Amino acid sequence: MNILLTGGAGDLGQVLTRNLVARGDAVWRLDIRPPQDDAGGTYVAASITDRALLPQLLAGMDMVVHIAAWHGIHEVRGWRDVYDFWDVNVTGTFEVFEAAVRAAVPHVLYISSTSVDEPDGVYGHTKVLGEEIARTYRARHGLNVLTLRPRAFIPHWNTTTYANFDEWARWFWGGAVHIDDVAQATQLAIDLLASGPLPEYLTLPLDGAYEYTAADLANWDAAGPGSTFRQQYGTAAYELALRHGLAPSQPPQPLDMSTTMRWLPRYQPRYSLQNLLDELAAHDK
Repeated sequence: MNILLTGGAGDLGQVLTRNLVARGDAVWRLDIRPPQDDAGGTYVAASITDRALLPQLLAGMDMVVHIAAWHGIHEVRGWRDVYDFWDVNVTGTFEVFEAAVRAAVPHVLYISSTSVDEPDGVYGHTKVLGEEIARTYRARHGLNVLTLRPRAFIPHWNTTTYANFDEWARWFWGGAVHIDDVAQATQLAIDLLASGPLPEYLTLPLDGAYEYTAADLANWDAAGPGSTFRQQYGTAAYELALRHGLAPSQPPQPLDMSTTMRWLPRYQPRYSLQNLLDELAAHDK
């Protein structure tokens, strides 16, 4: 397929480009900054707010994957203000969907966020509005639209965001999904859209893998602080976690992915807490 990625020079754009090119898709990477990687694809220097240019760029595309956004980290750290969020996440999303209609692009995949559950924040609010735009363009224009709602997924190798692996590990510990798992689900969603018109507008949450069982979570730390973690991963891992400023007593909060698995049954998240602990142990050495 001919696929255009908005925000294609970003983290997810980089991973997606490499995977899609490897399987034979032609990828265009629309971004205001050039890619800093060798993932391939065709770079297009443009903004999603360029109303005159977008329909021309989208002409001939089979699908748009709309990733471009200012993220929650930009709000938390004060890197962007409310005008920036509105211009890109709301107005920019409208421009992408309207240009897709005008260029007769049949499929649009929108990358939203679980932050829609926190609509009082600026980022969460703009993602709520972005999803409403997606829903409206399906209803008004018959676009074949699907929305993914991943947990936070900025990778540890983004050194603009994280000073070191430990900082990323503490963030991941609080509830996130690995970027490779998000890319895997995005590819499956692309294929689902391409298979034909969906019968309904879908919003599918994305989470990672877990070793803990439902019983573990229901009886969390019944034998004392950190007991569930030690039972699952052992004392050495417990001490490793404490050494790196992590909180073994903090219970994870898995998302309900039943709807996701119904529509993307091949989605198999691979990165779990065990993977993180293994990387921390290697980091120690």
